[in-house]
Amino acid sequence: MKELMIEAAVDRLEEVLAFVDTALEELDCPMKAQMQIDVATEEIFVNVASYAYAPGTGDVRIQIGADPETRTFTITFTDSGIPYDPLQKEDPDVTLSAEKRGVGGLGIFMVKKSMDRVAYRRENGQNIFRMEKQI
Repeated sequence: MKELMIEAAVDRLEEVLAFVDTALEELDCPMKAQMQIDVATEEIFVNVASYAYAPGTGDVRIQIGADPETRTFTITFTDSGIPYDPLQKEDPDVTLSAEKRGVGGLGIFMVKKSMDRVAYRRENGQNIFRMEKQI
């Protein structure tokens, strides 16, 4: 397992994506799966950076791991920000036009649809969001 502790700030996104992409390249990850993982990583990291510590800042620990036998790639985000389970938000009605749909929720919906498993828990004062993708 590899780990990156980084300030939860939107301007640190490129470093986060580089950390994830380096691990994916070592696994010879197909481009489609890499793009899905990158979009999901961006969504979760930007949400943490934008809301977890607002109006202040804090750190997020990002752990990545892979199971070579099952070809499963796992990313876990851990922060000490305000409690928030993004999986509790109701999925947007994507059959409606953008004008008729409520604001928000589309990003986490995309994460849930593009990743094989997502899970959230609050433990020891920390938000822990985990996502898995078979590559």
